[in-house]
Amino acid sequence: MRAPNLEVPCDVDCDPGPSFLRLAALALALLVACAPRAPGAAAPAARLAAAESLYLELRDTRDRIDVAAAAARDVAPDGTPLARLARRHDELRRALVGRLAAVDSAALPAEDRRALGVMRGALRGPLGPLPHPAAGSSPATGRRPDCAYDPEAITRTGRGLDSLRARIYACYGWAQSHIAVGRDTLDRLTLYGELARVEDREERRRLFLSLDPVWRSINGDNEPGSPYRRLIALEARARGRGLPAARAQLSGIPPDSLEPWLVSILEAWRAAAPDSAIEPWDWYYLAGRPARVLGGRVPRERLLELNARIYRALGADLDALGVRYDLEPREGKTPVAFCTFGARPRLVRGRWTPGEPSVFATYRTGGLDNLAELLHETGHAVHIAAIRTRPAFADWPDSDPFTEAVADFVALDVAEPAWQLRWLGDSVPLADGLRARYAGIVLDVAWALFELRMLREPSADPNEVWTRLTGEYLGIRAHPELSWWAMRGQLVDSPGYMTNYAAGAILIAALRARTVAVHGPFVLGDSTWYPWVSRALFRFGLERPTRVVTEGFLGGPVTPAALLSDMGRMKR
Repeated sequence: MRAPNLEVPCDVDCDPGPSFLRLAALALALLVACAPRAPGAAAPAARLAAAESLYLELRDTRDRIDVAAAAARDVAPDGTPLARLARRHDELRRALVGRLAAVDSAALPAEDRRALGVMRGALRGPLGPLPHPAAGSSPATGRRPDCAYDPEAITRTGRGLDSLRARIYACYGWAQSHIAVGRDTLDRLTLYGELARVEDREERRRLFLSLDPVWRSINGDNEPGSPYRRLIALEARARGRGLPAARAQLSGIPPDSLEPWLVSILEAWRAAAPDSAIEPWDWYYLAGRPARVLGGRVPRERLLELNARIYRALGADLDALGVRYDLEPREGKTPVAFCTFGARPRLVRGRWTPGEPSVFATYRTGGLDNLAELLHETGHAVHIAAIRTRPAFADWPDSDPFTEAVADFVALDVAEPAWQLRWLGDSVPLADGLRARYAGIVLDVAWALFELRMLREPSADPNEVWTRLTGEYLGIRAHPELSWWAMRGQLVDSPGYMTNYAAGAILIAALRARTVAVHGPFVLGDSTWYPWVSRALFRFGLERPTRVVTEGFLGGPVTPAALLSDMGRMKR
């Protein structure tokens, strides 16, 4: 039969934009409208199809805006001025609000109702009105923010919590990229690398204490009215004290199991680590032998090349997948490495395009640790590129551990001697590699427990909470006078988010073990790995709940058994 005319009148200026976008929208409308439906459902289905086509365009516009803003450009990669995109975004958003309001959800089948709910939720969240940063609070301006502020006064404004969070994050962003060390100015990641390499303990202490302005940007003098202590109290009231457990539950970790499982990981570290107490400035050095021995084989100019070769050996051609990178240092760049959608995967003339996953990070030097982080961010990118679902579901669950977990599928192999020999031509003993791997993971676990306990008791002294955790489980000597926990931007930008890394470590250990058991080992490369794991795990987006995807893949519930077993190899 002849396809029905699916051209829908626009509620906004109908600049078609890229032709592939219009074709994709029409293909979607055809797919949705022609699917078998219950009698009487045609009109709501047609309205939903028209709304979802508009949603596709809005998503594309917002992605282009987000990438341009993150790159500190006033034009999109195709040259479209950001101001024009912003106007287009607002027009599309107003039109979509009207279209979705006209859809009767009661007349839709279950999947369409879910799609409608996701789109309406996106309008309240990531597709909300474009933000207009408050004066002095944007780290993207390249100018030093105003950090001589009164946290209490900011909390009394109309958007007190958001304004305080933005101001703390801006000050943190500036401080962590302008760390004075003698006559040099370093960024936080470069300084961590130095801590892993410097032989002299007193020099390590000096380097570590040079981070004090970073800690103060978040927690001031640790007084009861410090920026962080006000922020966490507001977060506990606004978002609930059970937020970390709720996030973990999305991936199948029972809420009442989260804290005991995290503690069991710290106990496993304590059992495998030396008994003697260490200073916090020695932590990175004692875990850093792989970086010292192998880091010289990863100069900065080889980071992207090695990253691409490693993923190509696993069946993921990053050029073909459209992955883009912004790795150059610049003033005002966000202090946290991240990956985002430059464009969404979509059907074009019956074939899927991978979108334009975009990675943002800052690397002034090379080194093994920076390579591991780049492999992690590229793990996000290949996840994005593999999504195969309708536009309403073409997103990832960025507030649950699954997304952070699967990004580490490849990055965790940096610790394995066989991987090191294959890609770097040399290796360190397995125990040293695993100590480096788990030193980062147990710090994430400690941060997750720190946030869990601070949200539970926001009036607690954060320095004391951190000192107890790191002293009891990590063997780090007490320094309650130092707010050295305050070095992760996520603690400010998204309180509770550190649970995603900690719970994600549990999840990825299970997923990797299952992959080896079912598909085979991939540490030395396997060109069938990426196609296989894409079909099994990456393709769903929001189409299926994370718990359903992970438990289906694992053949049962998530447990920490695989992680604890792998940690046991440190003692061999």
